[in-house]
Amino acid sequence: MKQNTTIIAISGSLKSTSANTNILRAMAKIAPENVIVKIVEGLDQLPHFNPETSEEMPAVTHFRNQIKAADGVIFSTPEYAFGVPGVLKNALDWLVSSGELNDKSVAAISVSPMHTGGDKALASLMLTLSALGTNTPQNSSLAIGTIKSKVNELGVITNPETLQELKAVLTALLESIN
Repeated sequence: MKQNTTIIAISGSLKSTSANTNILRAMAKIAPENVIVKIVEGLDQLPHFNPETSEEMPAVTHFRNQIKAADGVIFSTPEYAFGVPGVLKNALDWLVSSGELNDKSVAAISVSPMHTGGDKALASLMLTLSALGTNTPQNSSLAIGTIKSKVNELGVITNPETLQELKAVLTALLESIN
């Protein structure tokens, strides 16, 4: 493994108490010492995607630069109306023509209070990531259902199986990066 590995973590939820953001925070805590996991903030600052607008907007440039500088990316999304939230889809749309995710190693997680774990959002996210040319290794995606029984009110993962599954996703991502 190289000296330092930087992973950008992107939550599809803007909610301050989001289980998706908490999952990403938990992954940052379980990452090996030489792996830095940075949670991206400011998806709500990205303008609505419009291919006719200038791409030199500061929020867009900052977002793209974070992706470009990272060795890998972890996405965690809730499921809204059987799909990914608009804020996440908008962020991904800004990367279509610029190519920051092309050949980038990525992992994808969906988190839901429903037993299905947001599987439809995960499938939608995986389809979009495929269109963006990402390197999505085997075992690097995970749908986590009934999340309220697996994470406490402080956002700490209390379910050992979920913790092991997250470690496996992180391991798959790191192996792909290296």
